[in-house]
Amino acid sequence: MLKNLEGQRVPEVTFRTRVDGQWKDVTTKEVFAGKKVVVFALPGAFTPTCSSAHVPRYNELADEFKRRGVDTIACVSVNDAFVMDEWAKNQNAEKILFLPDGNGEFSEKMGMLVDKASLGFGKRSWRYSMLVDDGVIKKMFIEPEVEGDPFQVSDADTMLKHLDPESKAPHDILLFTKPGCGYCTKAKRLLEERKLAYEEVPASPRRLRAVSGKSSTPQVFIDGQHIGGADDLEAYLAKS
Repeated sequence: MLKNLEGQRVPEVTFRTRVDGQWKDVTTKEVFAGKKVVVFALPGAFTPTCSSAHVPRYNELADEFKRRGVDTIACVSVNDAFVMDEWAKNQNAEKILFLPDGNGEFSEKMGMLVDKASLGFGKRSWRYSMLVDDGVIKKMFIEPEVEGDPFQVSDADTMLKHLDPESKAPHDILLFTKPGCGYCTKAKRLLEERKLAYEEVPASPRRLRAVSGKSSTPQVFIDGQHIGGADDLEAYLAKS
């Protein structure tokens, strides 16, 4: 049975990382001493849930964590430094510290090393998250011990709610734009003035028809709702 280690100190290990093509040893003391750190651990780089949900959401909410006193968000996986380095680049997760636990030493000392031999993975980390303050584990969210790869409590939103029960996740904003579009520039300016983060997607006629039934740019979506163009966005923001 996986054990909750709240109140205990994180184990002392050295992570073998790669920085700018060079080896760099990073100790747990360097990561945790005098800092408030959110850690999330997962079974493997480039795997579906880890790549599509776990890492991206922590990266999206990084600024929200920072506003609540978190110094570092760290991702731990039993992968070597080369794999973790490439995965970090692939994820464009520049707000997350990727820690390769290549030998599984950290995961084993945490009591979270599990056998994934049936999947051809060997020993891997169980999925969990924790809040660490100056090296002491203050809170752990451990996924339930059931078959498969449960992902219910170690997510970024759960951790954010723990830090601040009144917190509201930022809006999920998507803009379909094209170069030289003055209205696209206006839409981006409107969002930036409100300090609202957004993701920009290159528009094509087929994409625009598929998602909005429109042919003009920009086309703006907020939390899955189609808002429309720049003028529609301005009206929407005026009401909010």
